[in-house]
Amino acid sequence: MRELCYIVGPEYHNATVQTFLRRGCGVSARLLARLKRVENGITADGVHVRSVDRVFAGQRIMLRLPRDKLRIDGTELPLSIVYEDADVLVVDKPAGIAVHPSAGRGEPTLADAVVYHYKKQGDAISFRPINRLDRNTSGLLLAAKNPHAANLLNGRTKKEYIAVVLGRLEGEGVIEQPIRIKDGYGITREVGQGGKYCLTRWRSLAFDDRLSLVRLAIETGRTHQIRVHMAWLGHPLAGDTMYGDDQTFMTRHALHCCRLEFIHPSGRHTVTLTSPPPEDMNRLITERGWKL
Repeated sequence: MRELCYIVGPEYHNATVQTFLRRGCGVSARLLARLKRVENGITADGVHVRSVDRVFAGQRIMLRLPRDKLRIDGTELPLSIVYEDADVLVVDKPAGIAVHPSAGRGEPTLADAVVYHYKKQGDAISFRPINRLDRNTSGLLLAAKNPHAANLLNGRTKKEYIAVVLGRLEGEGVIEQPIRIKDGYGITREVGQGGKYCLTRWRSLAFDDRLSLVRLAIETGRTHQIRVHMAWLGHPLAGDTMYGDDQTFMTRHALHCCRLEFIHPSGRHTVTLTSPPPEDMNRLITERGWKL
């Protein structure tokens, strides 16, 4: 069982336990409610306390996080781990594997692989992805190991991608176009009125008359955001048959999450991780003499 320790600062002297945990430690209201049902879920200097009790400067507040109830059994699959500690896991996801199980598909997913990995370590931990990648997008994916870490990480990560797009694209720019579900389609998206706000920043790194190498950063995390925005710009991803029609260069869309940055939920230090493009994308890049 994961335990967290916090020392009450002078600014929270005589505050309630709830105020200190919510404002000072970033504990969500949902987790706070669950802690009330855990034996000795919240203690002050080793003594059980309620959320309405008072805390004092210098006190040691301990949280005993509730155990997860697993919804999947897990499956042994290759897993490329880039970073792991008691609170977070970062994996380098290959193309061709879905992050979550989906209706009608019985194939193993990244969720199965991660849960199995946790079980091998003797932990029953749910899979909590903070960022999601399409089935055929490769690269860095961050998962939280407990609900407190998930709450502190959600919406607080920075991600950068490498993509190969069709056509000659020079310079840099910002795409700020709303994205909505395309009428009559369950998963396909399009730019259009009534869609959700989206912002994508792009910068061309290299190009020829047929392809361009682009670095992208997204400030919103919508489904298929980069793929939709680049197609709207007139430069769909190489290999993307949903938003383009070319498979001359790739058998999957050429998109890779190459950089991930986040504030660690426990240490509050910045963690920055990178991942080089996988073999199929790297071959396309090196054949043209391009460099990242």
